[in-house]
Amino acid sequence: MLPYEAIDPDAVRNAYTPTVRRRVVVDLQETPAVPPFDPQGDPRLGYFIGGGLLIFLGWGMGVIANLLLHEYSPVGGFTFLGLYFARTLGVYSCAVLGFGLFTGAFGVVLLGLGRASPKGPIVLPGVGS
Repeated sequence: MLPYEAIDPDAVRNAYTPTVRRRVVVDLQETPAVPPFDPQGDPRLGYFIGGGLLIFLGWGMGVIANLLLHEYSPVGGFTFLGLYFARTLGVYSCAVLGFGLFTGAFGVVLLGLGRASPKGPIVLPGVGS
């Protein structure tokens, strides 16, 4: 048998071999395709928006609205958006209450992180400062 370099490529061609031989080309660029940019934003804005939203949804909706709907419901209860509200707190409403307390506390933690983090531009991962 002949060495690999001496084999005629046309002689061993079958349905699974490509018809056109292409060279392997590796083009390593030293510069990125898109130059880095500085958006002059503040990364703390996400902490403040996220923390405020979690406080509103957790403590505002999960705790205050939940307790007020149960407190001011009529004696027979009522259905609102497919949920039944009665004078007593059930298992579901207690779970919403606990989840709302946790969510609001996590929102306070995010606000604390936003206040503790340094103000500066947003830096994307991999972009030099």
